[in-house]
Amino acid sequence: MDYKPKLSLFINERILNYKFFEALDCVAQTWSQREASKKLDISHAVLNRRIKDAEDKLGFKLVYTTGAGSKLTEAGLEILQQYRKLMTRLRKRETPVLCGGYISAGIMEALTMEYGLDVLIYQTDDESALYLADMDMIDILTLDDPVKAFMRDLDFTPIAYDHLVLVSPTDENINSTSELEGKKFVEIPGSSQRLAWNTLDNLNIDYEIVKLLKSPSEALKAVKNSEDLYTFLNSSFTNGSDVLKNETKHLITLVLLNQDDERLKKSLEFILSNGRKLITELGFERI
Repeated sequence: MDYKPKLSLFINERILNYKFFEALDCVAQTWSQREASKKLDISHAVLNRRIKDAEDKLGFKLVYTTGAGSKLTEAGLEILQQYRKLMTRLRKRETPVLCGGYISAGIMEALTMEYGLDVLIYQTDDESALYLADMDMIDILTLDDPVKAFMRDLDFTPIAYDHLVLVSPTDENINSTSELEGKKFVEIPGSSQRLAWNTLDNLNIDYEIVKLLKSPSEALKAVKNSEDLYTFLNSSFTNGSDVLKNETKHLITLVLLNQDDERLKKSLEFILSNGRKLITELGFERI
């Protein structure tokens, strides 16, 4: 089936339907109400009435006439810009959009390049990616922490395994959790680091989180530029101690939101077959 969006809006508590917005858009493009009516295949009188009715509802002018033709007022331009922004969100995207956690979006960038899929990729935290997914602004969602997928009952596909390594300022080799007693840590909220914190809490390790940062890169930089800060980061991202390897092993997941796009389905098939070799080369563990 071919679905095409038509948009009506409430402005100042008055509803204006899509026919008015189409008329306003055409006038802005043609600078002529007569040319706009031809483009919309309606009479000049009908187009004029749509604009006049909207002006009466809102109480201010939207279109005015000059010697060169018809132009939108500042208020008309503002309304049209908002309409165009909303319509852009509703239209089918020609280039698929992928958004996800810093680690999961990173692996997908390499895999989609290997497959040859033209896709826009945005790396952020899991919560921000989920927010954009809820707004139907992305086609592929990837998550660094699988608990988010479980909590939302998402139909996810496991891509790879990863685990956390302990990163220290001097690259010291820590092999026992008891050596973490009294250490100061950098946290990336909403990340798979929760697995490390839960483990330390269960072992009654006395540790302190002293700094919150947004990304693995920021956390790594903070630790390496300090004398006494530590953090846990994905082993696929950096080197470190495997002191909590077993306790922090977790899935990297993908959610295909646009089920109608055959390109995305085929790329997923590649990832789960021929793409497995690249997954290993990138430092992840195969499913």
